[in-house]
Amino acid sequence: MNFPYFLYGGDYNPDQWPSEIWQGDARLMQDAGVNLVSLGIFSYVKMEPKSGVFNFAWLDQLIDLLHVHGVSDNLATPTASAPAWIIRQHPENLPVTADCVTLWHGARRHYCPHKPDYLKYAVRIAQQFAERYKDHPALKTWHVDNEYSCHADGCYCDNSAAAFRAWLQERYGTLDHLNAAWGTAFWSQAYGDWEEIYPPRKSPAQVNPTQQLDWARFTSDLWLVCFNEQKAVLKAITPNITVTTNFMGFHKGVDNFKFARHEEHVAQDTYPDTFDPERMIQAGMLCDLIRSVGERRPWVLMEQASSKVNWRERNAAKRPGVMRLGSYQAVARGADGIIFFQWRVSKAGAEKHHSGMVPHGGTDTRVWREVKGLGNEFPKMSSLLQSQVKAAVAILMDWNNWWALELDSKPSSNPKMHPQLYTYYRPYSEHNIAVDFAHPESDLSKYKLVIAPNLYLVHDAAVKNNNQYVKNGGNLVKSFFSGIVDEYKHIRLGGYPATYHEILGLSVEGYATYSDRQTNTIRTADGNQFHCTFWADVIHLKSTKALATFEQDYYSGGAAITHNQFGKGNAFYIGSQPDGSGIAWLLSYACITAGVQSRNLPAGIELLQRSKGTSTWLFVLNHSTEKVTDPLEQKGKDLLTGTEVIGSLKLEPKGVAVIQVDRG
Repeated sequence: MNFPYFLYGGDYNPDQWPSEIWQGDARLMQDAGVNLVSLGIFSYVKMEPKSGVFNFAWLDQLIDLLHVHGVSDNLATPTASAPAWIIRQHPENLPVTADCVTLWHGARRHYCPHKPDYLKYAVRIAQQFAERYKDHPALKTWHVDNEYSCHADGCYCDNSAAAFRAWLQERYGTLDHLNAAWGTAFWSQAYGDWEEIYPPRKSPAQVNPTQQLDWARFTSDLWLVCFNEQKAVLKAITPNITVTTNFMGFHKGVDNFKFARHEEHVAQDTYPDTFDPERMIQAGMLCDLIRSVGERRPWVLMEQASSKVNWRERNAAKRPGVMRLGSYQAVARGADGIIFFQWRVSKAGAEKHHSGMVPHGGTDTRVWREVKGLGNEFPKMSSLLQSQVKAAVAILMDWNNWWALELDSKPSSNPKMHPQLYTYYRPYSEHNIAVDFAHPESDLSKYKLVIAPNLYLVHDAAVKNNNQYVKNGGNLVKSFFSGIVDEYKHIRLGGYPATYHEILGLSVEGYATYSDRQTNTIRTADGNQFHCTFWADVIHLKSTKALATFEQDYYSGGAAITHNQFGKGNAFYIGSQPDGSGIAWLLSYACITAGVQSRNLPAGIELLQRSKGTSTWLFVLNHSTEKVTDPLEQKGKDLLTGTEVIGSLKLEPKGVAVIQVDRG
């Protein structure tokens, strides 16, 4: 989908407010440059107060009112929060945890995705919704449910068990195949009948690891089924209206790569902790992920806070300029729309202390002035719509690997997926190098450099793809504990990492895992020394050369970091967890080898780029508290100020510039 204009707005919950406020809200939206609101996300009981009794009159009035004021609608099916009448009639629809505790009504996401009754109700309300507004000119896009897998990753009830068995039968076909895949010869776990199989509920010891992995796959797939059932209804009635839902970034419960293939545009919620001094890097990483899973299609920042959230232990307000800066950071990384949660701050309920576009203090507040100012700037961004971010570096990411890596019964519980991804992402962000996240089986040929942190589980297709990438001239950095198991979580025999011996030019005899208090040091061939923690591989060199060696313990002098030339390309291996300086040293070495250029700017300065045809847009963001002068090699026009920029650019603290450069 290509958006006709830059989207700006918020999640509007008018059912929380008397209708007398709506007229004023519509005027305020118009004043703030709002052109899209999300409607209906948690309005189920307002739309259907009793089973089969629908009430859309209030929504008719509101949609018409907003349309007159130039505000279109992202209409949301309200199925993330089941009404009390459904629970009263069907208490079996409530979700059940792994230790068989029922989660009750009184919050949200209190439904089992495998209950036919609830799915029937969900499809019915979606159908009624679509039929009601299919011809309304304000309808621009559909939003299905909300934040799938949030709060309750899945359900372990008997209905879920039956659905799991059906999923397993489709996946494996026969019990013999399943028993082999699950390795059920261990601990006498073999199954003789499908009815003997249950979800991985709480047990006396470690549950079968492949059973746990398949459960994660199954649960992610079933959330996608829920989405597709509603999507099918909406598309049948409104075939020309796009359908999406909102992801939550590095959220473990849903395979975003697989899910995104079923969406026409992707959307992301982003809530960086403003107490975190590296929040700009964390937020940028989330934006790069959603752009990547959407395969560079237009995406929308579907939820962000105008100031503070309400659900952390301590919730920091965004300082002046921070909200605007974060919004432009998303735009610089490919967003064609910025939406807030929420329009007006609630006066009751669990999120009454979560900020909104209109604070409790109304329009005589800094937050409102910043919201209004941003909304009236965004029309200046229209020329960059549908432009793209092009990255020369990719970090490999696979939800299957994430699920497998963090299961129990491994040499160490320390390698966690998100921290490992961040470890390798951070140096690129600090040096203003654009990064994509790529699936291991995707086309890697467009990247000069590919990073594979802890690719523990790897499919045969990914192995072939990675090896061919290097052979054809690519540059691959692979970290420890990679290529260890196959898709069934079975060890790949033949010495670690069996699948990558040839391209890496080495074998790993075994692992030396560290205690919490244990460290080591590594020494590079050029004399640098770095600390390392929690892991050391005992490496035997074949065709590769050591770039760094361990300095302590029984493997002292053994290789810690290696570089192997294979085919037309290069493969690097990291057999430990170096400190930040060590990671930065290696990645700099790899960038030089791969021909990836970086740009060193003052701390806190981001330089990002979007392009389309012969035009380029340079985003310069000053996250620091100091005024900066940034030298620019190109001449262009700052879209925000309308001024010509030649040679250098001056930015105030928290300042933003968007420079359009046209070539030929």
